[in-house]
Amino acid sequence: MTYPHDDASDVQAPITRTQLALSQEELSLARLQEAANSEDMALAEEIVERAHEADIADQLEQMSSEDRGAFLDMAPQLITADILAELEDEVLEDVLPRLGDAQITSAVETLDSDDATAIIEELDETRRDKIFAALPTRKRAELEASFSFDEETAGRLMQREFVAAPSFWTVGQAIDHMRAQGDNLPEKFFNIYIIDAAFKPIGYVDLSNLMRRPRDVVLQDLMSPHLRTIPQDMDQEDIAYQFEKYHLISAPVIDMAGRLNGIVTVDDVIDIIQEENTEDILALAGVSEANITDTALLTVKSRAPWLLINLFTAILASFVIAAFGFAISEYVALAVLMPIVASMGGNAGTQTLTVVVRALAERDLTSSNAARAVRREFVAAIIIGVIFAVVLSLITYIWFGNFSLSLVIFIAMIVNHICAGLAGILVPLGLKKAGADPAVASSVFVTTATDVIGFFAFLGVAVLLLF
Repeated sequence: MTYPHDDASDVQAPITRTQLALSQEELSLARLQEAANSEDMALAEEIVERAHEADIADQLEQMSSEDRGAFLDMAPQLITADILAELEDEVLEDVLPRLGDAQITSAVETLDSDDATAIIEELDETRRDKIFAALPTRKRAELEASFSFDEETAGRLMQREFVAAPSFWTVGQAIDHMRAQGDNLPEKFFNIYIIDAAFKPIGYVDLSNLMRRPRDVVLQDLMSPHLRTIPQDMDQEDIAYQFEKYHLISAPVIDMAGRLNGIVTVDDVIDIIQEENTEDILALAGVSEANITDTALLTVKSRAPWLLINLFTAILASFVIAAFGFAISEYVALAVLMPIVASMGGNAGTQTLTVVVRALAERDLTSSNAARAVRREFVAAIIIGVIFAVVLSLITYIWFGNFSLSLVIFIAMIVNHICAGLAGILVPLGLKKAGADPAVASSVFVTTATDVIGFFAFLGVAVLLLF
């Protein structure tokens, strides 16, 4: 299909440096640092205007502290409220001191209360008081109320902007009410919560359902009574579980009396799920997250304590080996085969541990089905142990031509795999029952068990059969 045009339209306008830089999103973001280094305000403004706030935040997070400081010193006004809301906490700590009180106050006033709270959290107490004093009374009261709750609870995470209506209102009244609120409405919301005379939520109406109905339909006729409420002191991990289990988009947060106090939305829960999953994965390895802003010294401080614990557990395993030193000196083949037994047991234990910790986090493994899970892992460990015991014993016989040595490795592999399977499930279950975090402490205990028992089983059986 062609369209009428004059000849002049065939002549392309010259491509400017800024247009060329912005022809690809990735390239434009990469040049944000270039704009800071060259103090090119026009280029910086163009990039920030065209890119998504999350992309700008991501680029700021990837900059070194010095380059980020240069950009902020050149154009602090380009850091909008939405960009601040997208920044990681560690980078936010670096950015906020370079912004003026008026800019931070404006951002906090603009954002929903949950995002505003996240920004205020990163300020020192003196500056926080200044920002609070400059805020409108209602906004200040909302934020101060959020800080009365513990971190990582619904009361701290929730946004206090929501839409609620009595059940006797009509669709038309609800729509007129929302239009009258204007900027007082939440930036994003999905449901209208139906409340009773005591301001307790009794149901909800989806916006998609509301907009399809005539104006005279009563909300009670549209209301879904299957409402999952979130107590204001609920931990964020439990909140994420509720959202995942019941496929929620948003959920009302209630106070001690059951009154509607705020809402938690799915965008915040996605962040929580990602954060909790990352914590569990890193905890299994005995490390903490290495942020872009971390120095080598901070990285060492976070990892060295766990390595020190592993050092002592390794020494414990070495004591077992030393106790059988005479056997190793007599049969050099024992020294060759010994690491195989410990390594296979350690890997088997890690596999079980990873699955069990994940099942505990997702509430799939509970006290009601724990016995069945232990039996499953026990049987699986026996089968796997026998399979690899046969394989390794054959390799050992071909390698060393000693049937007794093959029998030693056969028995040791089965014993160590059974130990690994049971340790991989019993250790996290025991820690969970004791109130400890299985993801943090389990790996040390499981590794110690597989190493010590693996070496003891292998060398002990060797002494019995070979001497």
